Amino acid sequence: MLGHRFSQYTPPPPSEKSDFERLLKIFMQLILITSGNVSEALQWLTEVDRQYKLTTPGYGMGDFIEDLKRNGYITDEGPEGEFKLKAKSEQNLRQSALEEIFGKLKKTKGGEHRTPHNGRGDEPTTDRRDYEFGDTLESIAMTDSLRNAQINHGVEDFRMTEDDLEVVEREFKTQTSTVLMIDISHSMILYGEDRITPAKKVAMALAELITKKYPKDTLDILVFGDDAWQIEIKDLPYLQVGPYHTNTVAGLELAMDILRKRKNSNKQVFMITDGKPTCIKQGIKYYKNSFGLDQKILNQTLNLAGQLRKLKIPVTTFMIATDPYLKAFVREFTKANNGNAYYSSLQGLGNLVFEDFKKNRRKNF
Repeated sequence: MLGHRFSQYTPPPPSEKSDFERLLKIFMQLILITSGNVSEALQWLTEVDRQYKLTTPGYGMGDFIEDLKRNGYITDEGPEGEFKLKAKSEQNLRQSALEEIFGKLKKTKGGEHRTPHNGRGDEPTTDRRDYEFGDTLESIAMTDSLRNAQINHGVEDFRMTEDDLEVVEREFKTQTSTVLMIDISHSMILYGEDRITPAKKVAMALAELITKKYPKDTLDILVFGDDAWQIEIKDLPYLQVGPYHTNTVAGLELAMDILRKRKNSNKQVFMITDGKPTCIKQGIKYYKNSFGLDQKILNQTLNLAGQLRKLKIPVTTFMIATDPYLKAFVREFTKANNGNAYYSSLQGLGNLVFEDFKKNRRKNF
């Protein structure tokens, strides 16, 4: 008798992580907190091990350090023998951030952002339409076309004409240029709260997402304090907060300059900040005021928001603060730009960025 006989499936027990893998996960978290300082991260890990007994008699911290070097995560081959991260660690950090914040995402082809427009696009849908001159043979819905021919001409005199043909409707996919602005002013580490590490994680996860799933998109990252400057994705683990004020104007001006050079029609700015603008540059001098919302600084910031709106570049602000007067500023800024604003805890920041990124992919700005 042909066939298959099935018995109860018992899944194999989950494989235990090795000592190295367990310590590596903690080490990578510490690397972010120490802004890429390997020696400091190892000192912290040694202290954590002393308190919580992470190592075993057969595998100690010395073994872990040797495995880090052997597996290409760190090196001490510099002129002074100082430990440095290697590219493999930077890649691991981005991948870990992506999995932690956005979950495990499958890799797909580039340019996967959907729009509400139908036509001769990229991705098939469940919709059908009449055949039009120029449609390819691959787009013809054969089953539906055969059914139409049978209904229109009958079985006895079966034939298929152009009027019987239906094609599969397809969706266009967009390409998007994104600028991510990260506030590195001193307030990002004030009051005993580390706000820069979650911001770095979100930036690395977004960079990994776009690189892997949307390779035709562009992502530019800039930081802003007293001034604003562009950084590379590989620089993110080493990002540190400085003794800076918040020059939001400089950040927005740089973002605008970057996006003017991009050929994509869809452009957007994500801004992660925890405070109000407190600084602008006038010639070679800085105008600063940390006490409340300075009208001179505020006016320039709102003017830039309006300029970005005219260029059809929405700014999505992720405010890691809940002070009422800061909310009022963000509301005014968002109204001037016609963008979006979110008030987020540090824990919810990544999910908000991801959801807004996906949502914006479905519309033309």
